[in-house]
Amino acid sequence: MLRLFAKAKDKRSREYCDGITRRSFVQLGVAGLTSLSLSDVLRAKAASANQSKSDVSTILIWLDGGPGHMDMYDMKPDAPIEYRGIWNPIQTKVPGFDITELYPKQAQHTDKFSIVRSLHHGTGDHFGGAHRMLTTKNMGVSGANNIGKFPGLGAVVAQQRETISREVPPYVSVPSASSVGRVPGYFGGKFLGVQYDPFQTKGDPNNANFKVENMVLPTGITVDRLDDRTQLRGELDKISRQIESKGTFDALDQFDQQAFSFVTGEKARQAFDINQENDGLRDEYGRHTWGQSTLLARRLVEAGASFVTVQFSGWDHHWNLQSGYETLLPRVDAAVATLFADLDQRGLLETTVVMLCGEFSRTPRMNDGGNGGPPLSKGTPGRDHWGNSMFCLMGGGGIKGGRLIGSTTKKGDAAKDRPVTPSNIHATVYECMGIDPKLHILDHAGRPTPVLEDPTAIHELF
Repeated sequence: MLRLFAKAKDKRSREYCDGITRRSFVQLGVAGLTSLSLSDVLRAKAASANQSKSDVSTILIWLDGGPGHMDMYDMKPDAPIEYRGIWNPIQTKVPGFDITELYPKQAQHTDKFSIVRSLHHGTGDHFGGAHRMLTTKNMGVSGANNIGKFPGLGAVVAQQRETISREVPPYVSVPSASSVGRVPGYFGGKFLGVQYDPFQTKGDPNNANFKVENMVLPTGITVDRLDDRTQLRGELDKISRQIESKGTFDALDQFDQQAFSFVTGEKARQAFDINQENDGLRDEYGRHTWGQSTLLARRLVEAGASFVTVQFSGWDHHWNLQSGYETLLPRVDAAVATLFADLDQRGLLETTVVMLCGEFSRTPRMNDGGNGGPPLSKGTPGRDHWGNSMFCLMGGGGIKGGRLIGSTTKKGDAAKDRPVTPSNIHATVYECMGIDPKLHILDHAGRPTPVLEDPTAIHELF
């Protein structure tokens, strides 16, 4: 295990001593190097790197409701009993990289992923926390003002990748794009446009009769007939489009064009057909919605999707933490461990970023199960909302495994070493995917707005 608190130098393999890769050297041409300035060389190197990263996808497993760091990936066995919780840490494949005993399968794959232990954003509000984690922005979002105000990470990726030709949706949510009950909530495109909202599969991938809505043609409708209707609708819509000035029709047109290509394309239908997977692998992921949703996410990135979210809801354990986690954590364990093993076996791990996080964490000190009433009146003890110390699991796509980034205090109540914000998490994903973390997008008023306030990636992960 490599524990990192301070910024490390980025050392990549197959580089010359001056940092120029052999690939960049060949692309520039030996003869042309003498006529190029250093800035030309560096620009060419950056363009080469970004082009090579354009096939990197991301799978975000979203634990909606707030997963507790001290019961999963940041155990505190020496803390007072009311802090350290119910379960013990176990050793993993990487020495010093301990996780909860409820994660025995992930313990065999800690060489493939790392944990950011010093993540924080400072709010225990579900809506404010989700908005910060999915967009990096505060913008006053809270339970009292819960309308999303900025595009989500996946929407920005979809917009930046819009020129890439593909046969599957670039941005997909399995089974739904729900953040604290809002759909598509903070996953959506917002002022970028509805065409950058995630395509939602809906349904239950664990259902034997699972079919993705709008991916199967209605009875009596052929592809040719659908094409005819599309052309006719386009002609009729010209009347409205000529008098409409806000861009809504253009956005919907693009959305419709994408939907048409997906419905009529064989590759998309094949990618969504999870029944093509063998029973043994499906069993390993877990025969439940979470496991099969994660497997479907792998099928989608394998087919070319750029960003896929997977919804794991039900993490708001103010009470009955023990029964809740002893039900949910084994499901997470199977899905996450199998995903990393599966990606690795298929040669997809280097081109697929995997993230696991929620809107915030849970209080380091356990409560008495009363939720303001008499002890145990609501149930057995649990943990409340906490945004001062959180975790994010990250691996694949160029991110090194076996690393612990930062640390928290002895009682786990605050980031101690190497504090990290949601902006740093997003910047890391952007860097993996060849997207400039200093990117600006146009808001409603047409003003350029930085996607990230702090575009610094967590370079210790590379």
